[in-house]
Amino acid sequence: MDLKLDPSRDDLPLMANTSHILVKHYVLDLNVDFESQIIEGSIVLFFESGNRFEKQSGSTKETCQSESSEACRFRTPEPCHSPGTDTRTFSPKTGYNDFAICGKGEKDTSGKDGNHDNPEQASGISSSKYCCDTGNHRNEEFLLVLDCCDLSVLKVEEVDVAAVPGIEKFTRSPKLTVVSEELRNQIVHELVTLPADRWREQLDYYAGCSQAPGCGELLFDTDTWSLQIRKTGAHTATDFPHAIRIRYSTKPQGRSVTWTSDQSGRPCVYTMGSPINNRALFPCQEPPVAMSTWQATVRAAASFVVLMSGENSAKPTQLQEGCTSWHYYVTMPMPASTFTIAVGSWTEMKPEICSPKDLAAERSLSPSETDSRYVGICGHVEYPCRFQNPSATTQEIIPHRVFAPLCLQGACRETLLHLIPLCLSAAYSVLGTHPFSRLDILIVPANFPSLGMASPHIIFLSQSVLTGTSHLCGTRLCHEIAHAWFGLAIGARDWTEEWLSEGFATHLEDVFWAAAQQLAPHEAQEQQELKACLRWLRLQDEVRNSPQEMQVLRNGQADPEDHTEIQGIQNE
Repeated sequence: MDLKLDPSRDDLPLMANTSHILVKHYVLDLNVDFESQIIEGSIVLFFESGNRFEKQSGSTKETCQSESSEACRFRTPEPCHSPGTDTRTFSPKTGYNDFAICGKGEKDTSGKDGNHDNPEQASGISSSKYCCDTGNHRNEEFLLVLDCCDLSVLKVEEVDVAAVPGIEKFTRSPKLTVVSEELRNQIVHELVTLPADRWREQLDYYAGCSQAPGCGELLFDTDTWSLQIRKTGAHTATDFPHAIRIRYSTKPQGRSVTWTSDQSGRPCVYTMGSPINNRALFPCQEPPVAMSTWQATVRAAASFVVLMSGENSAKPTQLQEGCTSWHYYVTMPMPASTFTIAVGSWTEMKPEICSPKDLAAERSLSPSETDSRYVGICGHVEYPCRFQNPSATTQEIIPHRVFAPLCLQGACRETLLHLIPLCLSAAYSVLGTHPFSRLDILIVPANFPSLGMASPHIIFLSQSVLTGTSHLCGTRLCHEIAHAWFGLAIGARDWTEEWLSEGFATHLEDVFWAAAQQLAPHEAQEQQELKACLRWLRLQDEVRNSPQEMQVLRNGQADPEDHTEIQGIQNE
């Protein structure tokens, strides 16, 4: 069943079958075309399956059956000449036939979507009533389901990771003479489970694998909310290829990014916390517990600056006349919805005077400087964690950059620049180690629907915070900085509990701002009591003017207008 939802009433469907297989890393290779308002390229997904996923496969209800006599239509790949690859079509017993041919590199113009039934599925990690979680059922092939919307998928193929030079170090054989599906999956398993102190080597091999040739196209189909992928003969998640490449392009009307003009009239595009998250930017797994890392290379015209969720302060690389490339990476596993990108003719604002104290406090620390001595034990999965890095624990002010349209340079210098070190220092004095190693702040276009939004390593601020006194700008900046701890480093497992992240951030904005202003205790108390009173009055007014169903959180479900914050992208 191709779900037709009302965004004002229905929950965002979570279609990805994360109970059986999880994306551990994404490698994006994208081109931004402002003339056509399209982002096109490829994404390589590296998976990990395990016993805890496979155990559920026998009891999971089949959720992609045909509701009517019309069978699901899957696009068949070209005959594959890779040794050992089976390219026969599905058996009629599987319920999939009537294949549409989609040639290599050819756009799909059939306009036909698969007809799938996606009943409600009670998953322990999904809070949406719409979910497709498909496993191994009798002799049917495993179906990988990714969250996807408003994308033109052109080709899906398995990646021959065994072809990468030096990759044999991840196998038990000095030479790769016979390459099998099991061997490729073993290589991916060894790669995604490398120790945190080998993060740089891991990123390099991810990049090498993403450029490796394909070794067999995969069957795929799309509907309104998902991309479904099969490999003939792969009956379980363990058998399914653990590294696949998807070639695709966004659509101008795609709802994950906004194509617009900045305040200086120059074109730009950015992710603005869409109600459908990033599924119209790249195919992904959306549930909050589907944590992954990523790296991305983005090409654009030389006049544009590319900002992104990334641990490195990327600089442009000249490719050819009029074209530059930008590369970012993230080593902390995060939900895919926290991926953020902004491309535009932004101007970097630099403070005119930097004190020696600020320069010392802003010394850049990369994950490569991680000390082997642990200052504490964290309960999360292994990654280059700043909380376990003694050097990071003394970094009061993390390195930061500020970008804005040319016409707002003066307002940024007057209102924003001097507040950033104060607010970062105040946050450190209250909560200690900053979860992220650096921060970009961007003044986004006028159509941005809120005052601020926090994502890993980047904060979007509305131009509205630049008006009037520094109070509005300071409190909003403190709120978004607080989300680095509550909402990003710590996030809601269930979407209906995101009020906790907002509650902590709203409380801490007062605490941070009082510390930044260096208020006396009684002055800080008076300020916080006044703001608490104003919030209480506003809440009473909202309750009086809101329908009853909007006043109660629904257990195991999420309001579609709240989910942009739930996934770690905080947006008030």
